[in-house]
Order: sequence, then structure tokens, then C-alpha cells
Amino acid sequence: MRKKLKETMSFDLLLEEFLDFLKNKKSYKQTTITGYYYRLYKISKFMSSNKIITYSQDVGKKYYEYYILDDDKTLNQKKVLDTAIRRLNAFYANKKFVYMKTKTIQLLPMNFEKAINLFIQKCYEKGNKKYTIKFKSDVLRSFLKDCIESGCNNLSELNPSIVSKSCLKVKNKDSWAVIRVFLRNLAIIGAVNTDLSLLVPHNKHPFKIPNTFTQGEIKKVENIIDRSNCIGKRNYAMMLLATRLGIRVGDIVNITFKNIDFSHNRIIFNQQKTNNKIELPLIDEIKEALLDYINNARPKIKTCTIFIRNYAPYQQLTRSALNYAITRYFNLANINIEGKKHGPHTLRSSLVSSMVNDNIPYEAVRRIIGHTNLKSIKYYAKLDIELLRQCAIEVPEPSGKFEEFLNGGEIQ
Repeated sequence: MRKKLKETMSFDLLLEEFLDFLKNKKSYKQTTITGYYYRLYKISKFMSSNKIITYSQDVGKKYYEYYILDDDKTLNQKKVLDTAIRRLNAFYANKKFVYMKTKTIQLLPMNFEKAINLFIQKCYEKGNKKYTIKFKSDVLRSFLKDCIESGCNNLSELNPSIVSKSCLKVKNKDSWAVIRVFLRNLAIIGAVNTDLSLLVPHNKHPFKIPNTFTQGEIKKVENIIDRSNCIGKRNYAMMLLATRLGIRVGDIVNITFKNIDFSHNRIIFNQQKTNNKIELPLIDEIKEALLDYINNARPKIKTCTIFIRNYAPYQQLTRSALNYAITRYFNLANINIEGKKHGPHTLRSSLVSSMVNDNIPYEAVRRIIGHTNLKSIKYYAKLDIELLRQCAIEVPEPSGKFEEFLNGGEIQ
């Protein structure tokens, strides 16, 4: 339909045409279309109360600004409405849907860009993953942008004052490590005269015992999943991969049909974090859950990845979708999560906790969950509470002035 016609029709008719477009042209399921209707039909009332006759993209923007003023609306509700309005505006303007917002990178002066690219190239050569590369690139762009705002127009002009001021503006203190290595690299290649990395603060992480949940709590979360519907079947299969095998969330969403050997009951894949190959047993519960999802719930489309969106557009499921699902199931199961993390990595830690407390050797645990670093054994030792109790030293009997104080004496 031409845009000229859309500009003159009523909003109710425009919404009807839009929903028909989603159904017949985009193959959206009825549940999704119904969701779009309930999020967008109130725009008609908004237009009437503000005496707006015809819809425009600006009207959609104003309605969204009005909607988010309600403090009771959750962040997820706001995001969903934002997506619905963007889809409607794309239909209105006869444009293709943009499924993900892409951030435009603001280029820095040439000498800064060259330094970043050289550093990133070294990171690639060391085997850094794409998400690590992106994190480091974003950190350095933000840091150098702050340096420029402090009056540094060339790398040779970097000095202790500018570096210190820019480091203090960093919000994520883990970024300091990236900045430190970058500045040290600048000194090595001769881009600066002094090694300014010594000025970057160190972020000391407090000693923490990993968050874990008991086997009973994990089982309760698994059982709360409604497996009578397609999404429940999919989420249950993913949950078991995390709780029974300790597979990382990034590896779960990337698992393909080639990674599952149903004939020999094994799962084989290269870990996203380390790129090391790992082979795990396809235990009966996971095998049944996977087959139930693949045969009875998964949309019938040809893609190599197993876990995909349940509604159009049928794309690979994202890490955030799995994170959200696990958080939701913890809440539904009424598990006490106060002061504790409860994401996919906690399921991995809980599995490790149950193994080490069942006296499985640390080295075996390390191999089972695919860690390559021998130092990671120290991390598991924190979970072995019963063994740590055996290492506790007896409290000595009080003596001297301390004993006198306990018996009511005064310390002089």
C-alpha cells in the first residue's frame, strides 16, 4: 500500500492493515499479532484525547514518551512497546523491518584509530573472541574520547594528568586492565615516550564464594517449567544442558544438530570461550527433552542451530532470552534469591558444588566442565565447604590479659 493512502486513513484501519501484513506477509503467529494489537490499539485513544486526526511516525514517538512516564511499567514492557511502534512505523513508511538496533561508531582522529586497530589486531592474534574484542574496542574508544576532551589531540600528547583524569571517568573498573595493556603497548611501539600504564589503577575484586543452589532447589526450578507448550519444551531442554552438564549459556544457544550424536549418546562441540573441543555424555533426560522439542515443538524450518525463536522471524535464540527465561523460572519456583545471582552461570556453579561435595576429584570436575586453566581448581575449592571445615584451626584457650578481661577484669 502506498504511503499516501496510509497518511489519510484512520488509525484503526491502519492498525488493521498492519496486523494483516504481519500475518500474511511476515508469517507472524496469531499470539504475536494479538500482542501487537493490545500494545498498539491504545494509540487511537491517545490520538483522540490529544485531538490528533491522522497517524504519523511522530505520533508513535509521542505515545511512547507518554507511556514510559508510568513508573509501574517494567523495562521489558517499555522495550516491547518500542519494538511494536518501530515495526508499525516501518510499515507506515514502506521500509524493511530492522530487527536489531545497530550503534553507529563515531570514528576518532586517524592516529587514534590506527593505534586501536593495531592493538585489536594483536588481540585477534592472541585468540581473543569476538565479544572480547568488541568490549576492548568500546573501552578504548571511550577512554581515548575522554582524553581528547581533556585536550589531547595526538597520542604523543598523552601525559599523566590526562591519563589519570580519563581513568577516573571509567565506570566499569574492569576496563582499567584493558587500558593498562593498551598504554603499555603504546610505549613498546614508541607511540609515546613514557610508559603511562603505571598510572592506571588496579581494580581489586573482593574474595567471593560462588553463588550456588542446592540440588533440591535446582530440581524445583526444572519442575516449574510448563512442558505442555512449545516454549516450555525448548526452555526445559536448554535448562537441563545447564543444570546437568554445566554448559555455558553461549554454547547452549549455539548448539547445532551436528553437535548432537543421538546414536552414540554424546554431545561434541568447541567451547565458545576457549575454542577447545569438549565431549559430554547425552544422558537420557537431556536426550528425551531434546527429541521432544525437536519433534514436537521446534518450528519446521531449515537452520543448523537447534534452539530458535518460537515466532517469526525464526532466528537463533539469543543469550539474553535464555537469561530472562531462567530468571523467570527462579521467580515462579519461589526460590530465595535474595543477595544471590541466579543466572545460567549460577547453574554451572551449582553443578560444580554438588560434584565436589560428592568427593569427585577437582581435576575430574575441571575436565568435565571444560576448564583449561589449572588454577581454576582453587575456585572449586571454595565450594567444598565440608572439606574446608576439616581445615579449620581450633580456637586457642584464652590466656593472659585477654582471659582477665573475659573474667571481668579491666584492661590497663
